[in-house]
Amino acid sequence: MKQIMKFLYKNKSNLLFFALILVLVFSTDAKALLSQGLMKLGFYQPKLEEAIAPKEVSSSLYFEMLDADGNSVELSDLKGKVVFINFWATWCPPCIAEMPSIQKMYDKVRDDEEIVVLTVEVQGAKEKAMKFMERKNMDLPVVYPNTAIPEEIFQGSLPTTVIFDKDGNIAHTTMGMADYSGQNILDFFEELKTK
Repeated sequence: MKQIMKFLYKNKSNLLFFALILVLVFSTDAKALLSQGLMKLGFYQPKLEEAIAPKEVSSSLYFEMLDADGNSVELSDLKGKVVFINFWATWCPPCIAEMPSIQKMYDKVRDDEEIVVLTVEVQGAKEKAMKFMERKNMDLPVVYPNTAIPEEIFQGSLPTTVIFDKDGNIAHTTMGMADYSGQNILDFFEELKTK
């Protein structure tokens, strides 16, 4: 027993490092916390300059979502507004990491009738998503796919964020996590509102 204690004492820093790696490998919340720290350091900023040349979306594009009350929300019904859509899942660490920044952005634009913010929980796990939002003290508008998600806007990479201009064209896409809490996203929305 003495030799085991001696070994543990001599190798405590290696064991702590190994334990930290295990926590990061197996804990979704730990991965999200690490990612949030990196976002606060300035990593993972959305490259909003890509919005200069909007990508036209096919007029036949159809995507229907359901809100928490079962009301239908069709993407085509949102034309005339700037639309921010984030595709996410409750089991996705980068999704969880960027959610607080989306909440901060949403808090700033929630009363702007020209901007719509939607978070699409792609698994359709309504109960899990509601518990997640409650546990994290967030009130983001969560919707669930009611039709297949068109590849033009989502290719399966989580998280994915798509911003549409008022004409329904894709003004910006980010595949992967990003920090949406900064002034740059608000300026981008204003630019899209005036076009």
